Amino acid sequence: MHLIQYIDDKGNRAVGVTRDGQTRQLKGFSSVYALAQEALAGIGGLPGAVEAHGLGDPIDKAALAREGRLLAPIDHPDPAHLHVTGTGLTHLGSAATRDAMHKANGEKPAGELTDSMKMFRMGLENGKPAAGEKGVQPEWFYKGNGHIVVNPGQPIPSPSFALDAGEEPEIAGIYVIDAEGQPRRLGFALGNEFSDHVTERINYLYLAHSKLRACSFGPELRVGDLPRHIEGMSRILRDGEVLWEKPFLSGEDNMSHTIANLEYHHFKYDLFCQPGDVHVHMFGTATLSFADGISTRPDDVFEIEEDQFGLALRNPVQVEEEKPVVIGGLY
Repeated sequence: MHLIQYIDDKGNRAVGVTRDGQTRQLKGFSSVYALAQEALAGIGGLPGAVEAHGLGDPIDKAALAREGRLLAPIDHPDPAHLHVTGTGLTHLGSAATRDAMHKANGEKPAGELTDSMKMFRMGLENGKPAAGEKGVQPEWFYKGNGHIVVNPGQPIPSPSFALDAGEEPEIAGIYVIDAEGQPRRLGFALGNEFSDHVTERINYLYLAHSKLRACSFGPELRVGDLPRHIEGMSRILRDGEVLWEKPFLSGEDNMSHTIANLEYHHFKYDLFCQPGDVHVHMFGTATLSFADGISTRPDDVFEIEEDQFGLALRNPVQVEEEKPVVIGGLY
């Protein structure tokens, strides 16, 4: 079962459900967040809540995408209570680009392991612990709250001060925190964890700065467990033509950590277990156009697709105008 959020023909928010190859409007709900809250209070989870309310008219979700009427597959009534975070160096091969960045900057002599490679090896050695055991913690970063989420099809803004505007094709886990402070996973979605790789390359301690950018995820929320093998395509379109494309792999068969281990090391903090909050957690990638020397331009279009997740995630790039920073005193 897949879920989408969209704007209907009357300009109102609506929820769509895809099952057995057909998408229909979900009766009685205008948000996936509200659906999740009802599911938490009932029996049968999300499928049970959907069955209880029933489905209405068929929806052409491809037409909704063309018309720019798709929304992110989940949001929060208060965007400050949606947290976007992520982990890096989690996929087989994901350390290569980062390691090359460090060596290019002369941070480590030839033959000596960079910090990125050390972290990656820690994941290889203990990122997939046996059931009931705790594995090594991954690299982790904060990206922003709901204010930085861009709807599918809409432009991803790159700040005027950014040195790069690069895609990161990833899988995002979607979670709601229940009334007892327990994380409850709804499912997974495609994600574009948009970052500034040139800033990161200057010094890996700038990673935190490079991640404070907008992002997009969806358009569809795939309810249930993550497939063990995911093989999608990431591409950049310029003037309607393919500038660059490359397959990306995810799922635990292609990762150095289990999903459970990554989830534990995020939700072990009480800060991230506040009832009612939504979490969108990006699980990392090993595929970047930046690694192939691509530098994007305004109006380039990112396209990330994988058949198991439904519609492709598409967003053009837009560079923001410079915004002066004025600090006013309150004394």
